[in-house]
Amino acid sequence: MAHSEIPAARFSVDDIRPTSLEARKQILSRQDREALLAMRPHFVEVPCPACGGEERALAFEKDGFPYMRCAGCETLYITPRPPADLLARWYAESENSRFWHTHVYPMSEPARRASIFGPRVTRLLEILDRQGVAPGCLVEVGGGFGTFVDEAHRRGVFERVIAIEPVPELASSIRRRGVEVIEAGVEAVVDESGVRPAYAEALPEGLVDVVASFEVIEHLFDPISFIQACGRLLRPGGLLTLTCPNAAGFDMATLGPLSGSFNCYHLNCFTADALVALVERLGFEVVELSTPGALDAELVHREVQAGRLDVSTQPLLRRVFVEEWDRLGGPFQDFLAANALSSHLWLVARRP
Repeated sequence: MAHSEIPAARFSVDDIRPTSLEARKQILSRQDREALLAMRPHFVEVPCPACGGEERALAFEKDGFPYMRCAGCETLYITPRPPADLLARWYAESENSRFWHTHVYPMSEPARRASIFGPRVTRLLEILDRQGVAPGCLVEVGGGFGTFVDEAHRRGVFERVIAIEPVPELASSIRRRGVEVIEAGVEAVVDESGVRPAYAEALPEGLVDVVASFEVIEHLFDPISFIQACGRLLRPGGLLTLTCPNAAGFDMATLGPLSGSFNCYHLNCFTADALVALVERLGFEVVELSTPGALDAELVHREVQAGRLDVSTQPLLRRVFVEEWDRLGGPFQDFLAANALSSHLWLVARRP
């Protein structure tokens, strides 16, 4: 099932998150946290979003949000959490999300296309080739700013490229690129019976060869319903591709609450094993699992340099991240990626 990969190209955090915008992002992120915490009286308890288990223990608290560790599958998740309707309202009103859409993504798009989205399309095409699935119809669920579907459309390899994106501003961005977009959440597009009549013309039954959703499931109140809806879009034998942070990956496991991947936007932090078990329980066959991350080592190195992470008593980490960083940092990241140890997780599953 596992497939080893090494990142296609080196890039830095600064390439995709412009430092000139960082101060404003931090201010808006703090405002978002405060707005979410103000909803706390309405938060609800949830079981583990991966295995449904009720037994858990507090792993740590960050910015007022408790991260619980599931005793069964070790998924880290925030509970209590805002219910789905409040979460949707919060995202709709988020000035930080709007700032990303209007400033961060436009400014960093050339670098993101070169270092993330171009390689992402190439990787997906390689997966389809390995799994014997023709590049027919591709649907990205959560199309966001639209760079991935634009890149896939430009390649001219897929017969059809469609984005499903519920945020009006983002759907408009995708539409302006000349890519088909369905402006709705995937749960509104498809139910247990299949594609709802309102969307049947845009998305005929049995059409979709691959559904891809990148960095979405960690944000959701109910990731299980989301994955089920994505699967219902697929033709039999079609592929579901999910990516998300890997809570057991190097930078998240090493940094713990220092990791930027633990934040109020990420309600669900799956481990690779937990996500595999969840997807299999929902009836899929997991065919590939990889962690082609490129930033774990840099993120840890930054915390060491800033004095927030002390590795002085750990000789190996001290050697990699202090004494011989220039020589060992890159090869160490390659090792993490090639051995499913990075905090960036890809899962590919087949619908029977």
